[in-house]
Amino acid sequence: MNHEGAKTRRKLLQLEGVSLTSSIGSHYLLNDISFEVFSGDRLSIIGPSGAGKTSLLRLLNRLGEPSRGKLFLGDRNYQKISVFDLRRQVMLLLQEPKLLEMTVREALAYPLVLRGIKSLEIQQKIENLLPKLNIPEDWLDRTEVQLSVGQRQLVAIARAVIVRPQILLLDEPTSALDAGRAARIVQFLTELANSGETTILMVNHQLDLAQEFSDRVLYLENGNLLQDAPSDRIDWDELRDRLVKAEAQAAEEWS
Repeated sequence: MNHEGAKTRRKLLQLEGVSLTSSIGSHYLLNDISFEVFSGDRLSIIGPSGAGKTSLLRLLNRLGEPSRGKLFLGDRNYQKISVFDLRRQVMLLLQEPKLLEMTVREALAYPLVLRGIKSLEIQQKIENLLPKLNIPEDWLDRTEVQLSVGQRQLVAIARAVIVRPQILLLDEPTSALDAGRAARIVQFLTELANSGETTILMVNHQLDLAQEFSDRVLYLENGNLLQDAPSDRIDWDELRDRLVKAEAQAAEEWS
């Protein structure tokens, strides 16, 4: 599915008929998914629990392989790109990030060290980023166990954006943050995408934040892509009602 204005921008990702079956092959987690992602997209992926949102992000980061269909990064088939090279360009931040027993300073520096950036430049990048995300300097020497879940989530966002990946995949990045900090993060991510440096695909159940952030929405349900539309063409009240009904139906099925 294309969206208006796409032809004037560079195509970054393309999915062609992508399906993914469960580990026991009993049902589809994703079913015949096709869409394109263009540079500068601010794309929200929305759907009820079990819709396939996280499964989609994991596929885009090569944490799984499709059962059917093809994925492309630019004009290169995913299968032709090494996992290491792909993940340097397509970064995934999961909902419960880990700092791997590092201090905050070490966690922020680590991806830059891997890219061969010199220590002085690393220090400058960290100093420049902290105020943008309202991260206090006194966090830098804290370890994971000295941070709350929300604080770890904020540091993980900082670690992801400090390298300015070409594509950033976010799975509920503000779920553990208070409303004010979550809104600031969404504003920062919006500015980052608008700068043209990083294209962002974000799963978010908080529809008010998704509406504020996105210029385009993918709606998934039962592994099917049911809607791909510009954000300003979405009836957000109708979408909210649809989500509530889908969640209620899923709860009944589980019970």
